[in-house]
Amino acid sequence: MTPTTTTTAGGVQVIRPTVGSHLNDYWARVRGGDIGSLPAVLGLILLCLIFGIARPTFFSAINFANLFSQGAAVIFIAMGLIFVLLLGEIDLSAGFASGVCGAVMAILLTEHGWEWFTAIPVALATGLVIGFGLGFLVSKLGIPSFVVTLAGFLAFQGILLVLLSGGTNVSIRDTFVLAVANNNMSAALSWGLAVVAVTAYAGLQFTRVRGRAARGLVTEPIGIVLGRIVALAVLLFAAVAVLTQERSINPLIISVKGVPIVAPIIAVALVVWTFVLGRTTFGRHIYAVGGNTEAARRAGIPVDRIRISVFVIGSFMAAIGGIVAASRANSVDPNSGGSNVLLYAVGAAVIGGTSLFGGKGRVLDAVIGGAVIAVIDNGMGLMGFSAGQKFIFTGLILLAAASVDALSRRRAAATGNR
Repeated sequence: MTPTTTTTAGGVQVIRPTVGSHLNDYWARVRGGDIGSLPAVLGLILLCLIFGIARPTFFSAINFANLFSQGAAVIFIAMGLIFVLLLGEIDLSAGFASGVCGAVMAILLTEHGWEWFTAIPVALATGLVIGFGLGFLVSKLGIPSFVVTLAGFLAFQGILLVLLSGGTNVSIRDTFVLAVANNNMSAALSWGLAVVAVTAYAGLQFTRVRGRAARGLVTEPIGIVLGRIVALAVLLFAAVAVLTQERSINPLIISVKGVPIVAPIIAVALVVWTFVLGRTTFGRHIYAVGGNTEAARRAGIPVDRIRISVFVIGSFMAAIGGIVAASRANSVDPNSGGSNVLLYAVGAAVIGGTSLFGGKGRVLDAVIGGAVIAVIDNGMGLMGFSAGQKFIFTGLILLAAASVDALSRRRAAATGNR
């Protein structure tokens, strides 16, 4: 099927590919090594089917809601790490940086009597300062990011111990903070936000098609556009239908239903950072520096400033992850941000499709990869696997994702699609 050409009222010729030609082009890109998040999406579907068949409770409303709270902190941290990974850098301190920011908020709330609307901004500002410090050392002093952030990993662990007086557990009682990861929206608000999200997405898709047509650029087939909108609508409405079911064991005493509050927060972060990466000059500069630093420098892109900024974004998102983790745990302790938090966050970004070699990745990868990790942890827990078996399986999935990335890059180089 060959693309068709039409002429608008203004005399502009617009190339309109057919659905068949569009799908053929996509398959050609996949065969050429541009696979994106396809393996992660297929893996996520397969894992859900396996766990759902093995343990039917996996598909229950209460377990579905638990997946959001289980994966939220890792997803936020992974979103920030994607900006760092796009430059081919690494941030090993993101886990404990999130713990430090969460501890700052908890201490201000509990020990100093601050309100949430002042404690949370200070915690976020702490993340910004941490990111600026890391980025400055990497960009201005030329110290490898592995060394700088490894030092940060150790230092922030120590700072966390100092803040918590060597091992004190600080409980959080602020109702607003606790609601972030533990409460749900009303059923009416859940449905309303879903309708708004689908409507806004449809509007953006059609606006994009009209804008490209007005400039005489190639537009996507209307069938593909409609397919995306319908797919999003089905996914969102099905999720809301499940989450608005009663999940309480004793509904007469307390009712538990609705979309978890943390879900729209993830969605807002996804939309904002996707816009930044895909629709701004700053985002294009990040991809340029990650693709070829020297070429970007010669093109006049402020490479050092870009390097500092991605570490700032990374630590800022780590701070949000730390706040969400503290909310879910109702407290902070010396292990906040430690254990497997960093490994899961890096794993989420890579499993979702972001390359460790820089220049390739999307913020959506953090959500998809985080969902994969949450499903593995949740599903294997339901099946009675030990923590050690979970780590082994997650490690194998991460290794497989890294292997796919390396092989796809080799394929892209061989076919000239790099």
